[in-house]
Amino acid sequence: MTADLPTATLPDPSATLLAELEGIYRDIHANPELSMQEHRTSGLAASWLRTCGYEVTEGVGGTGVVGLLRNGDGPTVLLRADMDALPIKESTGLPYASDRSGTDRFGQATAIAHSCGHDMHVTWLMGATRILADNRDRWGGTVMAVFQPGEETGQGARAMIEDGMVRRFPRPDVTLAQHVMPLSAGQIGWRSGTMLSAGDSLEVTLFGRGAHGSMPQKSVDPVVMAASAVMRLQTVVSREVAMTDSAVVTVGTLQAGMNENVIPDRALLRLNVRTFKDAVRARVLAAIRRILEAEAAASGAPRPPEFSVLSEFPLTRNDDAAMGKAVAALERRFGAARLTEISPATASEDFGLFGAAWNVPVVFWVIGGIDPQSYANAEKANKLDELPANHAPDFAPVIHPTLETGIAAMLAAAGAWIGQAPGRAS
Repeated sequence: MTADLPTATLPDPSATLLAELEGIYRDIHANPELSMQEHRTSGLAASWLRTCGYEVTEGVGGTGVVGLLRNGDGPTVLLRADMDALPIKESTGLPYASDRSGTDRFGQATAIAHSCGHDMHVTWLMGATRILADNRDRWGGTVMAVFQPGEETGQGARAMIEDGMVRRFPRPDVTLAQHVMPLSAGQIGWRSGTMLSAGDSLEVTLFGRGAHGSMPQKSVDPVVMAASAVMRLQTVVSREVAMTDSAVVTVGTLQAGMNENVIPDRALLRLNVRTFKDAVRARVLAAIRRILEAEAAASGAPRPPEFSVLSEFPLTRNDDAAMGKAVAALERRFGAARLTEISPATASEDFGLFGAAWNVPVVFWVIGGIDPQSYANAEKANKLDELPANHAPDFAPVIHPTLETGIAAMLAAAGAWIGQAPGRAS
């Protein structure tokens, strides 16, 4: 472990670089790609890194890109941006809105949009990598830029790790990442310890017996079975989780049948669970299985339900010491007034898997992306929940000051580790 160096002071992006990056952001926003299909975006990232002088490895875990910039002795810092978009039809009305479509992981045709903000994340990291490359006299060590696929489905970080990431690349001293969120643009949110919830997604098939719609007595109706199960699942949080704990159970998909006068022979549910404690997670997942199996039995189903795991996200836990070090650097860069300690969020991330794979600290924070005046008006009217948020079809961060804030924040946090170049006065 390298001894701490003084914090590196890296410049803000120039007006010329910001203009270039804004064009790249608009392009990526207009051309989103679904999880594990990010071929165009990863190509843009790889080309950018090569132009900046990084050692580039493509195809890590499918479409992942890793760029290394070695700059003498010093710590190694991993900077990560996720690249994938969502199966959503965009409704922002922006001149650079997406009209793209594709096929999702379930084989279904879908619209595609960057409704989570990963296009901004990619642009942030591109800006930070350029500034780091252009200012090597100000820092020492190694920067590892990771453009990650498949965050939305929980596949990407695992895929990169399973593709030998720990063996193929240097062990970082710290892993750093940030996410755009519905805070006022220019503001930064952070917390030590648990930052984001664990997330589990399940697919469940309920089996019935099909029949003519006029002869329900000949059927075991999976539509009724599914409807009853969905309502009963709402009691898991309200009646099986203590008020001092928290959990979310959401049924996001209920599919059954094709015709109004045909009772189908099966129904499909896709569920999402968010928890902050391992014991609560185990209790909620067990309750979901118990309820669905009991509803099937109560309906006289010909066979028990089938369960499959769609994704698993770990808790995102920030290392206390490393988070404190990053916050101190961010406060020096932005001033304390632009930083806010926030509560744990019920969103989930797979970023923490990188830190776990190397057994190194994880540091994750959020950057506001809502127009400051719109945010202030909503806050005054007590209508913050009505602002567009991640995964909503009308969510897209304002480009400025979100773009420059994210680049500067990434540089400030990285600078807390890579410090001053050896031999240069601080």
